[in-house]
Amino acid sequence: MSDSVAVVWDDALLGYTMGGDHPLHPVRLDLTMRLADSLGVLATDRLRVLTPTPAGEDLLTLVHDPRYLEAVRQAPFVPDVGHGMGTPDNPVFPDMYDAAALITGGSVLAAQQVHSGAAQHAVNISGGLHHAMRDRASGFCVFNDAAVAIAWLLRQGYERIAYVDLDVHHGDGVQTAFYDDPRVLTVSIHQTPLTLFPGTGYPEETGDAEKALGSAVNLALPNGTDDSAWLRAFTAVVPSVLQAFQPQIIVTQCGCDAHHEDPLADLALTVDGQRAGYKAMHELAHQLCDGRWIALGGGGYGLVRCVPRAWTHLLAEVSGTPLDPATEIPESWREDVLRRGLRARPPTHMTEGGYTGFSRWDSFSESRVDRAIMRTRRASFPYFGLDPDDPRD
Repeated sequence: MSDSVAVVWDDALLGYTMGGDHPLHPVRLDLTMRLADSLGVLATDRLRVLTPTPAGEDLLTLVHDPRYLEAVRQAPFVPDVGHGMGTPDNPVFPDMYDAAALITGGSVLAAQQVHSGAAQHAVNISGGLHHAMRDRASGFCVFNDAAVAIAWLLRQGYERIAYVDLDVHHGDGVQTAFYDDPRVLTVSIHQTPLTLFPGTGYPEETGDAEKALGSAVNLALPNGTDDSAWLRAFTAVVPSVLQAFQPQIIVTQCGCDAHHEDPLADLALTVDGQRAGYKAMHELAHQLCDGRWIALGGGGYGLVRCVPRAWTHLLAEVSGTPLDPATEIPESWREDVLRRGLRARPPTHMTEGGYTGFSRWDSFSESRVDRAIMRTRRASFPYFGLDPDDPRD
């Protein structure tokens, strides 16, 4: 299914490290790339690994205030710098500006590859830092690489960009950046904001009432949603709004913190359900915009048992050679985990035996998931000319 594929990677991306026991530990990225390499995912002829360069001010100021950029530069040297930095979520660390700029440069490089036609799909697993705002850090995110990449694409003349956020947390920073821009459709599937940071992403958040009503779609799912229910919800909302919007290019944030073992959230997906979500996005990219797809990483705090498997499946899916879920994980990779002294027991296979079949959404159902689906459809579907009560839409 895939043509040429670009994967943005360099060990320098591991420099985005918030230290100590902070949940966003770069070992998750290192273990992912090592697992993908050990399983031959990176060896296909159609895939190229590209080294990023840091985003300059010309790119960062497409989204961020210049005064904020200066504050990030000065943060390691200035006590109480503010702008959301110096908190437990967003601690200041050495070379923070350069590390965040490199990740952003990686996501822009992925966008450039797809825009130019050099690659049909491009991936930056270090990206997807979707909470950063114009003038403040938030939710482990210093610069909003996804928003900067989208803003760069708008500069190239795109008129319809779809951003689909699969992270368990609402993609608030990207939504905020484009809430008044009808050229960007933001779709976020996340745990209900009643129980999870950042406390936004209600279905009634549908875009700026004067400039871009209908440009935001939010699907907020109840705690405990599993693979089958998540896929049921995804299928009831995402394909319909994307087909109606007809994007020229798709950007996907592929945070895998909806996993049932994730320590920071309360959904219940397995790596099998996450793999099915990536497959669905891959198919939509080919159906709607000739395969032009940029896939970014995001959250995911199961450093050993979730992230490496989920994003190795993502890389394999993007490359057009999906892995058999029953694939055994090489002993050498598991031994590496043990040598590092990581507390989690390394997994043995690329599956958790999750059930990824699902029944279609039912407007008469009283299940919590179907009520969440109905609330989103009623809030958003009329803006796309779709009937929220018709299962064919």
